[in-house]
Amino acid sequence: MSQYVERVLADLIANNPNQPEFHQAATEILESLAPVFDKHPEYEKAGLLERFVEPERTIMFRVPWVDDNGTVRVNRGYRVQFNSAIGPYKGGFRFHPSVNLSILKFLGFEQILKNSLTGLPIGGGKGGSDFDPRGKSDGEIMRFCQSFMSELYRHIGPDVDVPAGDIGVGAREIGYLFGQYKRLRGAFENGVLTGKGISYGGSLIRPEATGYGAVYFAQRMLQLKGDTIEGKTFVVSGFGNVAWGAVKKITELGGKVLAISGPDGYIYDENGVSTPEKIDFMLTMRASGRDKVQDYADKFGVPFYAKQKPWGVKADICMPCATQNEVGMTEAEQILANGTKYYVEVANMPTSNEAVKFLQDNNVIVAPSKAVNAGGVAVSALEMAQNSQRLAWSADEVDAKLKTIMVNIHDAAANTAEEYGYGYDLVKGANIAGFKKVAEAMMAQGII
Repeated sequence: MSQYVERVLADLIANNPNQPEFHQAATEILESLAPVFDKHPEYEKAGLLERFVEPERTIMFRVPWVDDNGTVRVNRGYRVQFNSAIGPYKGGFRFHPSVNLSILKFLGFEQILKNSLTGLPIGGGKGGSDFDPRGKSDGEIMRFCQSFMSELYRHIGPDVDVPAGDIGVGAREIGYLFGQYKRLRGAFENGVLTGKGISYGGSLIRPEATGYGAVYFAQRMLQLKGDTIEGKTFVVSGFGNVAWGAVKKITELGGKVLAISGPDGYIYDENGVSTPEKIDFMLTMRASGRDKVQDYADKFGVPFYAKQKPWGVKADICMPCATQNEVGMTEAEQILANGTKYYVEVANMPTSNEAVKFLQDNNVIVAPSKAVNAGGVAVSALEMAQNSQRLAWSADEVDAKLKTIMVNIHDAAANTAEEYGYGYDLVKGANIAGFKKVAEAMMAQGII
């Protein structure tokens, strides 16, 4: 690592205490970027890295709301507007008890590079709240969303910041958020949020997009190795929209998903999560609010392993789709021992830096989340384009555009890694390819 990058990273860690997720993301990204700064000394002179690692704006606010019993509740809301060098801030809202500034800064930081990789003009940001929608009534969720938007509407807009959904924020929450924004603005600015319902400006295949895009990325990896998804076995963590989209596309392309998981454990289905009934039941489980994958085992009569992760299941390809930090060294050793050839990160930063290095050192091909899960934000940007042009593309049109974007992302990461002497290291290649476009824009726009 260059002395400049090392110094900036040390300062970042010192100046952001008690933010482990942000530290982990920054360390992984900045270590990859060292050769870029060796090649471009003008970046150091312009203080580019110091500006790149610092959010342009961080907004924190209280969110008071009233539950069904008439009790006043207060949560904390955030929006981290990290970088707008190539376009308006773009990134989801996450509603989950674990949400804090560290998690949102890591997500926003990753989002800068992810959005750049899509080739579309969108910057990076992230937001959310420690509000937990599980177990809440529709009325409680509506009142929370209205209160949340009553503060945030001042800071977002179609050409300023365009949020979307994430964990805990689906079509219902986006609808309530958009309704309140429209009420406060007195205008139908449907480009302000993505992930909207089809009836008021949403895009087809948006719920499936992240999962579909991840599988298209994996398909391109295998293609370049002279292989295909057909006949391959998969382990997929989670059972929400992302995992559901991945399972749908894997099945369509002839693969077999042997395991899916939830907070309560995982199920093993030797016949595969491969029929329309089984795949659709993943949506039923998500909509139930129970957050229990055991429901799948009970319905289809397959084994359920309580309080265990699925990474001990032998499979050709592993795709963590649930949340950050679900795979550490213990899980990585299981994955390697099972003979897994491809490890495709779909959730944001699901793997520790140590585990990624271990897998790569042992010849497992690792595809990084910032490249793999860019399909969701890519279709969000396509939704923005449809909104601005008053168009509504068909599902096939959106799907074709998504596949092209994901193939281009893979190839950009692979080609950049080769250019900088990293071989077929998609992790480093994705970091550098995403950064180069942002860096050029920041240099062109001066010291701001």
